[in-house]
Amino acid sequence: MVYEARNRPITIMSTARVQEILTLARSAGIVTVDDLTVRFDVTPQTIRKDLNQLCDEGTLMRTHGGARIASNLENVAYEARRILAGDEKRSIGLAVSQMIPNGSSLFMNIGTTTEACANAFLQHRDLMVITNNINVASILRPCDANKVIIASGEVRSSDGGIVGESAVDFIGQFKVDYAVIGASGLDDEGALLDFDYREVKVSQAIIENARHVILVADVSKHDRIAPVRIGHVSQIDSFVTDRCPNDEYRSLLKSFDVECTETLLT
Repeated sequence: MVYEARNRPITIMSTARVQEILTLARSAGIVTVDDLTVRFDVTPQTIRKDLNQLCDEGTLMRTHGGARIASNLENVAYEARRILAGDEKRSIGLAVSQMIPNGSSLFMNIGTTTEACANAFLQHRDLMVITNNINVASILRPCDANKVIIASGEVRSSDGGIVGESAVDFIGQFKVDYAVIGASGLDDEGALLDFDYREVKVSQAIIENARHVILVADVSKHDRIAPVRIGHVSQIDSFVTDRCPNDEYRSLLKSFDVECTETLLT
């Protein structure tokens, strides 16, 4: 797309560029000033102005050297979510791996944070992992010291999640030691939220059939609003995050005897 055409008013060029920046951010999760300067052949000051506009509108959030998609707007592309808070998710995965001993049975649901946990389990032995996430199964498959069981049902093309009544029924056949679950959003009242009611039904079955439920979520999930309720923090036993958003949420967890692990503090 050419933005320097002489007959195009500058406001039209700017609007088109801003819209394309937003499209790029939704696809990749994050954009940088350097990359956008080269892509659009404009000055860094121009790109910063565009990013400031998108941040003022609430569609992007500024980062060092660029901006990322505002995670409270929508369920952004799965590949983009892998990029967002990558270091935080890896630290969460490591902390969860230290909580689950060899020889355990566990559920793992859909999500990039649960995938980070799966990567941290590669050194474990004699695990039985039941999952409705084909990415988790793919991560753990090469490790013959563990057993991976995958749910039946419809495979969602967007993220490799397996959803539907078949998956719910499948999960109901088991009673396991642990569940490692993610959520798309967490509100101040303790609700666990998601976008797809079919996925939520599987997550609810996972919670019901595990002896110890571990919720994994980075702090950005507290800024997200999703329409479907998975459950409430009172139904979980442990919460592993990079950072709790505030003292009020810590108090809420404590009131339900939920153990909170903040990986940035350990």
